[in-house]
Amino acid sequence: MTASEDADTFEVLAAQLETEGSLMDADPSKGELPDLDPTLVPADVRAALEAILIVASDPVAPTVLAQLLEVSVETIEALCEYLADSYAQEERGFTITRVAGGFRYQTADAQAPYVERFVLEGQTTRLSAAALETLAIVAYKQPVSRAQIASIRGVNVDGVARTLQQRGYIKEVARDPGPGNAAMYGTTTLFLERIGIDSLKELPNLSDFVPDAEVAETLEAVLRGDDEDGAAPETDAGSEDLSSPT
Repeated sequence: MTASEDADTFEVLAAQLETEGSLMDADPSKGELPDLDPTLVPADVRAALEAILIVASDPVAPTVLAQLLEVSVETIEALCEYLADSYAQEERGFTITRVAGGFRYQTADAQAPYVERFVLEGQTTRLSAAALETLAIVAYKQPVSRAQIASIRGVNVDGVARTLQQRGYIKEVARDPGPGNAAMYGTTTLFLERIGIDSLKELPNLSDFVPDAEVAETLEAVLRGDDEDGAAPETDAGSEDLSSPT
């Protein structure tokens, strides 16, 4: 190691010792916190901090981060502020923010329009089967309450209904005059746009999707196991009515 390298090493060590000494001399109760230099924090500590905040679902308290990374709380706070400033200077799409007494990653304010577009449009290209079934019930039975939808589907629909409402496909259109004044839901203009119709009158007739009595009886027989082969007899009516609508 050259004399120049020795000098550089001693300068770094001296700076670290000076920082540690100032921390010991400071009185937190009087608000006497020294100015920390986050650039002196080892790279692996910075990387670990970022990794923890990425996987955390809730804000992480600085005391928890300090314990995990084996550094002081003041170091954590200075490092988070330093990283947030670095992200801003680099015009990154995310930042570190202090929320509810802890730190977490969140999108940068400048990217809000794009994030909103992604949430409202990019994620609505596909709906689950449960969501589509619920949406169909609202479309044909509106105005309808969540309880009525749940009665038809046989399962709780609170989560699905909330998702459809957040994505703009359904909305509250009235209140049930009966006990509880339950919210009644109907479809929105966005719903019409997405399925390509001008009004609800253009919805396909439900009778087009209901099998006739003969097919229904055959299906029930198969489900009961009345047919020895376990399959429904082949009939022209059955093949037509059970085909997927186009």
